[in-house]
Amino acid sequence: MSKIKQNRVGLFGGTFDPIHFGHLRAAEEIRQILSLTKIYFIPSSIPPHKEGSDITCASDRLEMLRLAIEGNEYFDISEFELESKSTSYTVDTLEHLSGAHPDTEFYFMLGNELFNHIESWKDYRRLFELAHFAVITRPGFSDLDSNKIPLALKEDFRYYKKIENVISYTKSGLRDVVFTEIGGIEISSTDIRNLIKSNKSIKYLVPDKIEKYIITEKLYA
Repeated sequence: MSKIKQNRVGLFGGTFDPIHFGHLRAAEEIRQILSLTKIYFIPSSIPPHKEGSDITCASDRLEMLRLAIEGNEYFDISEFELESKSTSYTVDTLEHLSGAHPDTEFYFMLGNELFNHIESWKDYRRLFELAHFAVITRPGFSDLDSNKIPLALKEDFRYYKKIENVISYTKSGLRDVVFTEIGGIEISSTDIRNLIKSNKSIKYLVPDKIEKYIITEKLYA
């Protein structure tokens, strides 16, 4: 008989350039909706879709993450992708984490827009052998229809159940894709950087500690 996994951990990847209240609130809502024991923020080293772009140095993004989650016992950071110092592929991260923590049930978190293009990711079918997927959606997305699962995955996943604002699809009962509707806060890291470049306030978009760090280190100016 297979061992029931007690740890249910969320994995939240991104550049976090900078981390903001939108990221933090989304993680908190998903944690409660899916009854996760922990959420790991995974800052990217070199995201495949942003190769060649101007990304703030890893040490600054990591420090801002540390400041943002300080005091939250449910939030932590995985530095795996930063330590690799190469292009950050999700499949490599999931291979590493699932191998290192075989008794943990992982839920990889991402927005619905990214999930719709999952077939463009490296070894995308392998991803669903390594972790469940928690797809973040906005209000109005919860009504069941046949367009939730991207075309590339329609043969693999079937509708399973709907409980309140969570719609689940399953792959032979092994891995799930769950669409989780959250209220969230609509904030963009790009908008924050542009505001700073325009010498405008970012107060109430990021935690006070992050605003102070950005000003002190003269980031994005």
